[in-house]
Amino acid sequence: MTECDPQPTAPRDLQTIAALPQLLFVSGMSGAGRSTAAKCLEDLGWFVVDNLPPALILTMVELGARSGGNVARIAVVVDVRGRRFFDDLRECLAGLEAKHVTRRIVFLESSDEALVRRFESVRRPHPLQGDGRIVDGIAAERELLRELRGDADLVIDTSSLNVHELRAKMAAQFAGEEEPELRATVMSFGFKYGLPIDADLVVDMRFLPNPHWVPQLRPYTGLNEEVSAYVAGQPGAKEFLDRYAELLQLIAAGYRREGKRYVTIAIGCTGGKHRSVAMSEKLAARLASQGVETVVVHRDMECE
Repeated sequence: MTECDPQPTAPRDLQTIAALPQLLFVSGMSGAGRSTAAKCLEDLGWFVVDNLPPALILTMVELGARSGGNVARIAVVVDVRGRRFFDDLRECLAGLEAKHVTRRIVFLESSDEALVRRFESVRRPHPLQGDGRIVDGIAAERELLRELRGDADLVIDTSSLNVHELRAKMAAQFAGEEEPELRATVMSFGFKYGLPIDADLVVDMRFLPNPHWVPQLRPYTGLNEEVSAYVAGQPGAKEFLDRYAELLQLIAAGYRREGKRYVTIAIGCTGGKHRSVAMSEKLAARLASQGVETVVVHRDMECE
């Protein structure tokens, strides 16, 4: 029996249990907001366990299934404090898949600068820095979590989020009793401020003329009706929306087959103020009309 095998009392085939609870793993960088996310999930009615040993995860799922609906949603917080826990987690995830237990992973990401600032503000060392600097601990943790981040169903970049904004994002994703088929975040951004690190798909709107060079449009954003009409009226704009919406239908069907419920589509232009904002709004409307639950975020719209 390996460390990740269920206890002897657990059934060999969890499919025999009628109502398996939802299982969510919450992981990410230290200082990126795992505690805030966990508290939000508790407030939303999830049964939250911090660093549950891998050997007990399947048993916990079984107990939740036998609870008569009292434990319908289980969230397990995963971090690098439990070294052996993390070493065994990969094998346990494979074991869950083999037993047809549906699980999801949400990963909280943040920039090095934001993480250093947070650790310095509370005057605490990074759990992996040892005798080195905070940045050394952050680098070591990124490497340790790299594969788990790649497996995540949802990545949330908390670099510029406060506690309330993070709680709002978690609530938007996990508050509902019934999970929609697919949720999409359409995010406008400016390339000069860097790519969004939590993007699944990135699109470049710089092939369209820039309203920045139209004096009467420059002060406004892509939310302005005149700016939006200018961008949408350019050659190639409507064709892009039509064809990219069709492509997203194909991608969405594949995501559903793979059990992926969240996608972040980043739409960029130079400054993130005009073209990307206008096209993000129009693409989000297309997705919503196709039954995709969609949230629009304008990351850099107010930066200029």
